[in-house]
Amino acid sequence: MMNKLMASAFVSASLMLGASMAHAEMNGDHHPQVWADDQSVSGGAVTAEKVMTNTNGWLVVHRTDESMKPGPVVGHAPLQKGKNMHVTALLTEEVSAGDHLMLMVHGEDGGMKTGTFEYTLGASEDGPIKMDGELVTQTITAE
Repeated sequence: MMNKLMASAFVSASLMLGASMAHAEMNGDHHPQVWADDQSVSGGAVTAEKVMTNTNGWLVVHRTDESMKPGPVVGHAPLQKGKNMHVTALLTEEVSAGDHLMLMVHGEDGGMKTGTFEYTLGASEDGPIKMDGELVTQTITAE
């Protein structure tokens, strides 16, 4: 009897969590985040499996090193508000195996043209977004 009650409670909790997540996604309550793994960049591109964002913007690929600070931009791809799956950014310069890349969510704010990526390192146009004061990133290693 106790196992049935526990199983029923688990199923109810799972259904409530799933409904809550679906409600949040439908109503635009997106917690920005990037999901990506180390990958080959021999094809001249890098892909994030999933990107969540609460605004239209950009997945921006920055070079980085052991300091884990964002460096020069080496690629970008557009993002739509919400869940973006399999986002691929073409690389604008050569990246070698072993290089570290920081995939970062940027907004579509402050630029002169909507839909045109206008960010340069340190600028405010189409700049990085922050969640709880932190940049929204995932660092990977090129293979």
